[in-house]
Amino acid sequence: LGALSHLIARPVLRGYAFGLALVIAVKQWPHLVNLHTQATGFFPLVAEILRAHPSWHWPSLACGLAALAGLMVLERVPRMPGALTVIVGSILASSWLNAQGVALTGPIHLALGMPALALPAGVDWLPLAEFSLALMLILFAESYGSIRSFALKRDEEVQPNRDLLALGVANILCGLLQGTPVGAGYSATSANAAAGARSALAGLYAGAVVLTLVLLFLRWVERIPEPALAAIVIHAVSKALRPGVFADYFRWQRDRMLVVAAVLTVMIFGVLNGLLAGIAFSLALLLKSLASPRLSVLGRVGAHDYVSLARFAHAVSTPGVLIVRPEQPLFFANAEPLLAQVRQRALAAPDWKLVILSLEESPDLDSTTLEALEEFCCWLAARGVQFRVARLKELAREALLRAKLAHLPASALDYSSVDDAVRGEGVSPTQQP
Repeated sequence: LGALSHLIARPVLRGYAFGLALVIAVKQWPHLVNLHTQATGFFPLVAEILRAHPSWHWPSLACGLAALAGLMVLERVPRMPGALTVIVGSILASSWLNAQGVALTGPIHLALGMPALALPAGVDWLPLAEFSLALMLILFAESYGSIRSFALKRDEEVQPNRDLLALGVANILCGLLQGTPVGAGYSATSANAAAGARSALAGLYAGAVVLTLVLLFLRWVERIPEPALAAIVIHAVSKALRPGVFADYFRWQRDRMLVVAAVLTVMIFGVLNGLLAGIAFSLALLLKSLASPRLSVLGRVGAHDYVSLARFAHAVSTPGVLIVRPEQPLFFANAEPLLAQVRQRALAAPDWKLVILSLEESPDLDSTTLEALEEFCCWLAARGVQFRVARLKELAREALLRAKLAHLPASALDYSSVDDAVRGEGVSPTQQP
């Protein structure tokens, strides 16, 4: 399934990362102002926060902003653990902050014990399987978004199958040991990167630190102010909140709608549905582009070369021969419109004796394309016009030979170049390069 990850275009990934970081940052705002909210969606949450501004707790906001400012200053100091420094400082000030009404993390009740391997009894497995599939998609969506985003930043290679295998094994073990689902969450990954993590060993160190804190310093963890924790999360994801990463798409005038749509879909539909909507939108744009028939009429340059007449003014057309080349692969969505364009050109000059279709852009042909080609061959034959196909790929040639289209004999397919097709010099399949 790792190959499916390549369906996520980079503009979708960058827009998804930006939108997700924005969603995470906004969801931390209630903790900054000591506000209890009900909304879960991005825009409803923003509206609820703004409506409740008279109830904001300003000392909590001041605490969070101070922590955020401290993190921004400390990140400029080499080898200074900014998040840890802010946490220690906020714990030291927790008594005074709590007296001002700033909420602390509060009591954490842990029931230590050995996990047991057990299968749940009396469970309806079908709903459980449906929930597991949804959970898998959510974990994959957020985890792979994090993995690809940070791999792009560090110029590292992504191995989707390996990452999916690691996620699968980790979640199977967590399920058997009654743990919580495991994923590469964007906020946690951002915090890890902000702390200076450079390898997988960072996870082991983090686990050891968490275990030490739980066993020895739990009462101090309970005294961490909530606004300080919110500031740490916001600071961690703020690295992705830089619109400059989109500048190239607007400068290139490519995929601008795609990257904006990726941001909006995450904000509107959430983590999973947002990523799926972004992928669907990118595929829809791809199909739209491929389905728009683009056709070049070729003319001769020199003795043997054939190029687009529209691009090269010095190219000359061959009398009585119409040579056309689709500029994208022929498939079910564009075959009929493109061949209709060829018909129009043929009708515009009824003295054509030969039509040549150069198919170097088409690696294979589907059934709709084969049917459209057969109709086109019959249309040409009814008007006494010959038809030849040049520069066929192997799979496309095999498809045409199997189809045995009317008025398209095998000899009309054996032209390795447009020049050969014009001269009528076919080659046998064993001679094709």
